Amino acid sequence: MAKKVLLAAPRGYCAGVDRAVITVEKALDLYGAPVYVRKQIVHNKHVVSTLEARGAIFVDETDDVPEGSIVIFSAHGVSPAVHADAAKRSLKTIDATCPLVTKVHHEVKRFANEDYDILLIGHEGHEEVEGTAGEAPDNVHVIDKIEDADNMNIRDEKKLIWLSQTTLSVDETEIMVKKLKVRFPHLIDPPSDDICYATQNRQVAIKDIAPRADLVLVVGSTNSSNSVRLVEVALEYGAKSSYLIDFAAEAKEEWLEGVETVGVTSGASVPEILVKDLLKWLADRGYNDVETVTAMEEHLLFAIPPELRKDLRVAGK
Repeated sequence: MAKKVLLAAPRGYCAGVDRAVITVEKALDLYGAPVYVRKQIVHNKHVVSTLEARGAIFVDETDDVPEGSIVIFSAHGVSPAVHADAAKRSLKTIDATCPLVTKVHHEVKRFANEDYDILLIGHEGHEEVEGTAGEAPDNVHVIDKIEDADNMNIRDEKKLIWLSQTTLSVDETEIMVKKLKVRFPHLIDPPSDDICYATQNRQVAIKDIAPRADLVLVVGSTNSSNSVRLVEVALEYGAKSSYLIDFAAEAKEEWLEGVETVGVTSGASVPEILVKDLLKWLADRGYNDVETVTAMEEHLLFAIPPELRKDLRVAGK
């Protein structure tokens, strides 16, 4: 049996995650430990534990941060209420929100100011959705499933627009929008696509791999929306089986029974070292032939938050 690995490209860190992780690392270098981070900086167990080992302290709310301390807001974004709470506690804030999430925040503010009702397609309770909806809670209606649209109080259906969480499945979002347009025929599309380039590119790569793979392994954490979507997309596009794992050690020998071709990818908050560990695990079991399947080249970089850049300049770093 010819054993082969189809390795997705792009995979792993997107520009927003890279920026957020570097922000915490540079803050620790500059200010020293501890540096507080509200929520997980990105949704990945390995990243969080590595930063904890360096002195980052992850908290649920700004109330958990000692007055006057430094707190970093995660890549998923926060609501204006969180900024206000931090100001009340005299916290020095560094906002590591992904610029693509910030774009959706700006869209919410713009359309709320124009008195639109906004259907925000996303996962109820997800940090990004909570932060985005918090920009205009009276105008935003979160749509997690189509039934959520049934009992909403829309003031003027001709002033109704949809926006979305950045890490959703492109296909599922399109299906949801079609259903919503049956319910609300005048529903307006957003001025630009909200689903982030990295989420889309990783899904495109796995769509190419899935029909050729007996098994697809996605490296990522269960609370990572974009990683979970990759498993779903793999199955939808023809992979015989697909699993989400944080580490190579979680892969099971029985998954490889009768498997010739394994697809491998990773979510947008996963460091490449974890993929290399999985490739070694597969190579030790005879899967040495690795073919890279490239959907798109990615070159986007985001500058670190301006408040940290300023302090680094002052410190001459």
